[in-house]
Parts: sequence; C-alpha cells; structure tokens
Amino acid sequence: MMRRTRRTTLLTGCTALVLAVGATACGGGEPVAAGGGDKSLGGQTVTVAGVWSGSEQKNFQKVLDAFTEKTGAKTQFVSTGDNVSTVVGSKIEGGNAPDVVMVPQVGVLKQFAEKGWLKPLDEKVRDTVESNFAEVWRDYGSVDGTLYGLYFKAAHKSTVWYSPEALEQAGVTPPETYEAMLENGRTISDSGLAAFSVAGQDGWTLTDWFENVYLSQAGPEKYDALAAHEIKWTDPTVVEALTTLGKLFKDKQLIEGGRKGALNTDFPGSVEKVFGPKAEAAMVYEGDFVAGVAKDQFGKTIGTDANFFPFPPVGSGKAPVVSGGDAAVVLKDGKNAEAGMALLEYLATAEAAAVWAEAGGFLSPNKELDLASYGDDVTRATAKSLIDAGDSVRFDMSDQAPAAFGGTKGAGEWKILQDFLRDPSDPKKTAAELEDAAAKAYGN
Repeated sequence: MMRRTRRTTLLTGCTALVLAVGATACGGGEPVAAGGGDKSLGGQTVTVAGVWSGSEQKNFQKVLDAFTEKTGAKTQFVSTGDNVSTVVGSKIEGGNAPDVVMVPQVGVLKQFAEKGWLKPLDEKVRDTVESNFAEVWRDYGSVDGTLYGLYFKAAHKSTVWYSPEALEQAGVTPPETYEAMLENGRTISDSGLAAFSVAGQDGWTLTDWFENVYLSQAGPEKYDALAAHEIKWTDPTVVEALTTLGKLFKDKQLIEGGRKGALNTDFPGSVEKVFGPKAEAAMVYEGDFVAGVAKDQFGKTIGTDANFFPFPPVGSGKAPVVSGGDAAVVLKDGKNAEAGMALLEYLATAEAAAVWAEAGGFLSPNKELDLASYGDDVTRATAKSLIDAGDSVRFDMSDQAPAAFGGTKGAGEWKILQDFLRDPSDPKKTAAELEDAAAKAYGN
C-alpha cells in the first residue's frame, strides 16, 4: 500500500488542502439520516471504508447521501488512511467488517479476492456494469473470471499540463508527437523559460513517465505482459523505452534545474513551478489531478491559465491512455451485505457518477455519464479522452505490481528510476536492476 500511500497523501495534501478546511474528519461521522425515496432498505446502515479524506471524502458523502435519499439506507463512511489492507483485515478479524470497501489498486482487489473476503457482484450489478463500462474496466474488477469490483472513480494519467501564456510567448502550439513535444521544449527553453518541471523526488511520477512511453512505444500487449511480469524487464522493449526517456532526462535544456533540480522537486513543487506565483517552467506531466492543484492552490482558471494536451504518441505508436481508479467491493463478512450490494448497483449508474462529477475533482469511467455533468470544458475533455480510449486504457503498471517493487519509497522501481534520472547513461544496466527487483517481488 505504500504506492497508494504516497499518491493519496499528495492528492489529499495538496489538491484537496484548500477545500478540506471544515470537511468531515477522517473517522467518518454520524450515519446519514434517511431521506426520501422508496425506502426499500429503510432501517439498514451500510458501512463504507476507503482511503478518502478531506474534499474527496466530502464529495463522496454527497453520493452516499443521494443513495440514502433513493433507498432509505443510512450510510457510515470510515476513512482507513492509506493502508486499506491492514485496516480492513483487522476489522474482519475483530468481527467488525465494513460492508463495502473502496479499493485503490488492482493488486489489492486481487489480494482481497484470493483471501476469500469478497462477494462476487450479483446479476443486477453485473448487468449494469456490462452496459455502462468498457470491458477493460470489467477485467480490472475481475479475478479469475469473477467480477468483484466496480470502478467508480478514475484518474487519467496521460495528460501534460501547460501554461498557455508560456507556449504562446515561445510561439509553439500543443504537440502531436513525442518528438515534437521535445522540440517545442527546446524552443521554449530558448525563449528563457525551462520546458518541463519534473518531480523526481517522488518516484511514482517517474513510473508514470515510463508507463506512458512504454505503452505507446511497445504497445498494449507488451504492457500487459510486463505488468504481469510475464516478460522480463531486460526485454528489448524496456531498454528502448528507457533510452527514449533518457533522452529527455539527459537534455539540460528541457528540465528545470537539470537532473539534480528534478531530484529535489516533489509533485506539489513540480506543479508550483509551472502554475505558482513565479513561473519557472512551461509544462508538467502528470494526471488530471494537476488541475485541482493549479486551481485550488494557485488560483488558476482551468482552460485559460492552465490547460493540457494528451501525452503524445512515441514514434509509430499510438497515444497512450494510462489510468488508475478506485473500485467498490462488497465484503462477505459485512453485516449488511444486501444493502452493500444495493449501493454498488447505485454506484454503477450514471446518476451516481453525476453527483460527484458536478461537485468536481472526479472522473468517471462510466460511458453513460453525460459529459455535461462536469463543471468545466477541460474536465469534460479529459473525461471524453478517457471514455473514447475504450478498451485501450491500461491501468497504472506499478499499481498492479507487488508493493515491494512498484510502490515503496526508496526501493524497487521508484528508487531505480530515480537513480536512472540521476544518471541516464546506461539503460541496459537500469533494465537489469529493474528485473532483479521485480523477480524478487513477484517471486519468479
């Protein structure tokens, strides 16, 4: 869970910080009172556990409130902090299992299923999921062919955020290829502003860089094989992707502060260098959540002061769409499993997704959600890109890996890619180090 720990801490610590003042405390709060609706589940209380806190928890509570209005069931949200596995495991052992858990990683969902903790989704939920979600999202919610998880919230991790003013001053437009992006970066650098702000202090951002390059350059089949460690990290496609990424890391014109500066820049700092009071770079690559930081912390108007272009295709490959997400699952040991399954049936609808979409800070993989539900054109464009990608979407590779390899600060892929940023001269050596760490973590 260290991978999610770092990611969630950053998102709640920066994106949600301004909005979180006065929000519900991490422990949840009193159950929501029943409202209108058909009261089919009146008298029952659904306990929902998840990593969310601050504004994310506050906005999800609006969804739970809408469920209460519809069914009469009360809800109780319990914020687990980031270590979902440990908290949920201890609650199950103590006879106090929640009914529903919002699981932030494919690997954790699989772990829960293999431990026998999960109820398969019932026919009503499966039918709704089949109608409303691309097959790829059903696959990521399934273990050994059984559907356990419903992906309610998604992240789009193939977005490059930029200052329109900086690009305009340099006389460049959003690029359509990876090479053009680097060329534009050099032109921007010549105009007096660094091209990219890179958050090398946070290893997870470097894994995201690698995943986008690899998915585009090597293709989805190789991506899936590497994610499952069915091919080795010494595969020529990995070396090629590292070589491509190394060209960016080596170019002193492209990275604000050079490699040393990047290694001393964390994710919030990387966004600040583009959208803060004193602009030091024109572009920052990361997920759709960059918009929240630019807006909430630095007062930028999304679409005017801050915009994005899709991560461009590398070489002859297609433009990548890497995603992440939170899946709702029902625990066997929950006291109100029936009401929990009813909640998942509701979460699978466009109606439920629209509640959070209107509140902001949210993307849905539900293809039936009206894009007009989102509050601004940029979020609509991001959501459309995610939906239009259909089954070509690939889940964050490091979030699929064992935490020892893909999600631990100062170890595994995070550390090795930071070392590569420090010295990108030998991609083959880096690939060998990645394979050695992966083999130990995967046990093969």
